[in-house]
Amino acid sequence: MKHQRRTMLALPLAASLLSFSAVAEENLQLYAAGSLKSALGTVATAYEAAYQTPVATRFGPSGLLRKAIEDGENPAVFASANMTHPEKLAADGWGGPVVLFARNKLCALAQAEVDITPDNLLAVLLDAKIRLGTSTPKADPSGDYAWELFDKAGKIQAGSFEQLSGKALQLTGGPESASAPAGRNPYGWVMAEKKADVFLTYCTNAVLAKKEVPTLKIVQIPAALSVGADYGLLVRKNAPVEAWHLALYILSPAGQQLLREYGFEAAAIPAGE
Repeated sequence: MKHQRRTMLALPLAASLLSFSAVAEENLQLYAAGSLKSALGTVATAYEAAYQTPVATRFGPSGLLRKAIEDGENPAVFASANMTHPEKLAADGWGGPVVLFARNKLCALAQAEVDITPDNLLAVLLDAKIRLGTSTPKADPSGDYAWELFDKAGKIQAGSFEQLSGKALQLTGGPESASAPAGRNPYGWVMAEKKADVFLTYCTNAVLAKKEVPTLKIVQIPAALSVGADYGLLVRKNAPVEAWHLALYILSPAGQQLLREYGFEAAAIPAGE
């Protein structure tokens, strides 16, 4: 069923593909959420090798990339960590249709000395002594998802939303956020610098951070607080035909398998693979 639904979602892309010239008139440029950097970087490299078409990539907070596009920048493809940003661009006539191509979810990334498990996670986050790090809402969907978790916490324990949103340190993803040194994972760097005791980020980010800082813990969010992230893909109106080729490659079993290898939920993979 998931495979069938993802195939149906890909049909508008295939239909649009037929309406474009087979000759590219510009370099193929992909803007994508920072949480996709490793995964879509690998997908782009595989696409280049398969089709001999260079792909220029830019990764960053989805909200800031959307603003850059609204301010006049013109990538061929935009891959966002939510559906809201590409849907806004589509509504403004920048491109379309918007297609769901992957899912992610939040995890807690914790320092080794923090006694935290899925069962006591909310109590630990509410502890006044615990410095809680997040990304920046509105600029980075990861921050928006953290605030969704805070809202769920408020429904479980009165006052939790106010306490958590009030104490959260917005350490990444914003226009004024400190940048990690070149080559460093931003979440691994934030935690290595001891800027937070617990950081709420995508599980895929947490895996990459732990590879860089092995002492970190990755804690799953309990079901009552869990927040999922839908990732949306958008091709610019009048983009070269290669942009549609790239979008379809991301949705293909080969592209989806690569996304899954980096921890994303990717449904368009044939059964048994």
